[in-house]
Amino acid sequence: MLKHNFSAGPCVLPQEVFKQAAAAVLDFNDLSILEISHRSKEFIGVMEKARALALEHLGLTDKGYVALYLSGGASMQFLMTAYNLLEHKAAYLETGTWSVKAIKEAQIFGKVEVVASSQSDNFNHIPKNYTVGDDVDYFHFQTNNTIYGTQLQHTPQVNVPLVCDMSSDILSRQRDFEKYDLIYAGAQKNMGPAGTTLVVVKEEILGKLTRKIPSMLDYKVHISKDSMFNTPPVFPIYVTMLTLEWLKANGGIAWIEKINQQKATLIYQEIDRNPLFKGFVTQPEDRSMMNATFSLHDVSLTDRFNNLVKEAGINGLNGHRSVGGYRASMYNALTLESVQVLVDVMKELERTV
Repeated sequence: MLKHNFSAGPCVLPQEVFKQAAAAVLDFNDLSILEISHRSKEFIGVMEKARALALEHLGLTDKGYVALYLSGGASMQFLMTAYNLLEHKAAYLETGTWSVKAIKEAQIFGKVEVVASSQSDNFNHIPKNYTVGDDVDYFHFQTNNTIYGTQLQHTPQVNVPLVCDMSSDILSRQRDFEKYDLIYAGAQKNMGPAGTTLVVVKEEILGKLTRKIPSMLDYKVHISKDSMFNTPPVFPIYVTMLTLEWLKANGGIAWIEKINQQKATLIYQEIDRNPLFKGFVTQPEDRSMMNATFSLHDVSLTDRFNNLVKEAGINGLNGHRSVGGYRASMYNALTLESVQVLVDVMKELERTV
């Protein structure tokens, strides 16, 4: 049976990418992609293309930005961003579990001002009408929150460097990426398998701190070594390169954003229409295109709905343990047809109650 993968990550990837990656495991220039040297010209070519494609998709080629592929996930970037940029004080927007963790790491290095938070409402909306002072080293926020299903729709207008965690909606929609000074994103949502993290940084914001930064955590060191200061995660970077090629071949972010909007419209219209379901996010304008969170009004229907979901070949729909309910993660490679299958299941439950 065809599986419809709504997992929050690691997530669904394009079938073409699976086939290319599988072939490369067996034969990549007479060796397996799993055993080639990261210093070989073949892999250096992969790394260069993956870095170039990331900048190309974001519209940042030849604009003073560098793309890196690092290890440690977005969690490592909670630490690295502050280590490299926080001298006196930084401003953070608190919109979910991951921003809470980012704040905790930043507080090791300096003062952190939480300019707004939705924690008291269990992060069911994006805070608005906050102010970021000009006296901070940078402003850090997340564009999308996988656990709660909220998404920042507009780029904040501030007079300080913008540092952004785009782990769960990178490359899914158009943004004015030139307004951002540092972007990071775990690959395992829209770009590839778990194991590597994309970091895109404007070089001019680096090297301004008085503290000594350990080499492994210094962006300037990684830039000087062309993102290969240590042995990089070869296979995740290769699959990421393939996914970026797939996105480019089909029309880039402009193409996929239209499909993502169709998927989001389809699922949210059903959540709003169907009397058996309710959405988690309280303000419709804050709803995520990537992660639709919802639950049943009547929990006694849980087993019946779960059985219908299983029979339809739907995978990964359970909500995060801290929220419960359901979460439909609709990353770039998830098809509109898969979302339609889920909507049909929701309608079937209504029909049989």
